[in-house]
Amino acid sequence: MMRSALCLMLVCRAVQVVAGQPGASGAGSIKGRVRLAAPPPGNPIIRMGMDPRCAAATRGKRIVQDAVVTSEDGGLANAFVHLTGSFPDAPKASGVVTIDQQNCIYRPRVIGARVGQTIQFRNSDQTLHNVHSLSRASNAFNVGQPIRGHVFSFAPKREEVMLYIKCDVHRWMTAYVGVVDHPYFAVSSEHGTFTIDAIPSGRHTIQVWHERYGTLTESVDVTAGSTALVEFVYTGSEKPNPQS
Repeated sequence: MMRSALCLMLVCRAVQVVAGQPGASGAGSIKGRVRLAAPPPGNPIIRMGMDPRCAAATRGKRIVQDAVVTSEDGGLANAFVHLTGSFPDAPKASGVVTIDQQNCIYRPRVIGARVGQTIQFRNSDQTLHNVHSLSRASNAFNVGQPIRGHVFSFAPKREEVMLYIKCDVHRWMTAYVGVVDHPYFAVSSEHGTFTIDAIPSGRHTIQVWHERYGTLTESVDVTAGSTALVEFVYTGSEKPNPQS
């Protein structure tokens, strides 16, 4: 039996779906959506003429700074969603997370990673790039990538929401990494949807971050074998946090 999630302005209330769902014993899931309840602002056009190779790679294309990406019904992409708090029994981090530099743009723009997990920054362009993190949590680095195919690997040392990445050569290049010490996070899709699985049962605090609109926070009750639903709604008047 399912009750609809009710959201009014910034106030979101989560509900529970009591139905058999696959997952670890004693664990449940959260499915949700991030939505912008206002017309999206126009994203500025990126002028790449300062680097002839960037300009050549994007000739004939209209490249914009994808700070706010929405679906037709307001689903907000590139929002980092994560549980807050400590999870000492969480499985160890594994796998590699990759940010690629393609046609002088970081792709993807927003990712999540765990403390100690390897993040690879790959240069797929025929031009010089520079990967520079502006960290407040000992996750700082500044590395040049002069040739195509160069890969720089980094493992963040501490949690940081969010770690801002820029290129000092191409000032329009921007990316964000949400670094947490557990696997309970996701990045919203092009439709604003997200899923977080295998969550321990109990009441959890869940937070969403967006580079333009800052953070929203809600409490969610997770029950073993069930899926909780939550919707975050930005009004469009919010401001980003100072650390964003």
